[in-house]
Amino acid sequence: MITNSNTFKQHKDTLLQLEERYQRELLDHTIPFWLPRSIDTEYGGYFTCYDQDGTLLQEDKSVWFQGRMAWMFSTLYLTVEKRQEWLDAAATGIQFLNDFCFDTDGRMFFSVTRDGKPLRKRRYVFSECFAVIALAAYSKASGDQRFVQKAEDLFSRTLHYLKTPGLLEPKVNPSTRPMKGLATPMILLVTAQELRKYSDSPQCQEVINQSINEIEKDFLKPEFKALLECVGPNGEFMDTLDGRCVNPGHSIEAGWFILEEARMRNGCPKLLSLGKTIIDWSLDLGWDKDFGGLFYFRDAKGKPCVEYWHDMKFWWPHNEALIATLLAYESTGEAQYLNRHLEISDWCQKHFADTPNGEWFGYLHRDGKLSTTAIGTMFKGFFHLPRQQWHCWQRLKAMNQMVEDEVQ
Repeated sequence: MITNSNTFKQHKDTLLQLEERYQRELLDHTIPFWLPRSIDTEYGGYFTCYDQDGTLLQEDKSVWFQGRMAWMFSTLYLTVEKRQEWLDAAATGIQFLNDFCFDTDGRMFFSVTRDGKPLRKRRYVFSECFAVIALAAYSKASGDQRFVQKAEDLFSRTLHYLKTPGLLEPKVNPSTRPMKGLATPMILLVTAQELRKYSDSPQCQEVINQSINEIEKDFLKPEFKALLECVGPNGEFMDTLDGRCVNPGHSIEAGWFILEEARMRNGCPKLLSLGKTIIDWSLDLGWDKDFGGLFYFRDAKGKPCVEYWHDMKFWWPHNEALIATLLAYESTGEAQYLNRHLEISDWCQKHFADTPNGEWFGYLHRDGKLSTTAIGTMFKGFFHLPRQQWHCWQRLKAMNQMVEDEVQ
């Protein structure tokens, strides 16, 4: 970790401009798009499916986003300003989660109707993980310790699901082709990091250490300079479409989670090197040199990808890349990461930002042309973009404060 502000002084004007811009975009553009329109004042919880003009496209609710948005509103309340409207917004998501989003077996649904009737349940534990971070953050925001206990209990239950064979339906028949995905250690890593902020459970650090070790040992493949999406149970390379698949957005996200852990450990050199390596390789493999932006999928061996959206540009990988490059710059002082951050930011502002209405479009063709005017879906809501704007704003504020403190 950089121990003085010399490198930040060299880019002082740029860093100040970026801090002001991310603050403005979050507070004046992104939040106003979602609040108050996303709040269901009749049944509670949040709507997410919106066209760019704010027209509601459907009333069904994503359980992921009941947790994600409750976490985001709680985090804003805790770190930006104690606005009652943000606490109230968080509360409605927490209430809806508790009232309607858990099945009788303790697991959670993926989607429900407006009034909370179950529609779909998936084999993943993402709904549970997002509920964990929401409950933990809301516990601190509301001052009600019952919610952090609920978060700890749910996290323990989630780990039990993952560790117990047969409780979760596998994607592929494990007797024919045993395999595992990067998504599991990645989501467990960040869930434990968020829970650790509000809980003293030793389970958090254990999961963080195990997840990072698994990502490095099993999914990171130096021979391809890539972090793979799927491997065998002990990290074996599978020469199949699934086995060669790289999702640059996921890889970059995992990289910045590790950089954040390095930051929390006073710049741990090993974690810093690991996070940088993942981010460097993922950007090199994922960046479209012809049109700019990040591809959605790549093949580790350079073979064709068969998913029809493999060369589309989705919003969220770019949000992760903006956080990752800024964290890498803060952690190393290397100007290449700031330059890369600016390159990605400029591309996003040109192609994703819906400046007249606020927020970003989510889905572009390879050349950056708009695929759909939808701002929100069951997978896109008040999370990736505001988390990126908030995170970048906070890191830039810290860098700029370091420069100011040294001047004084």
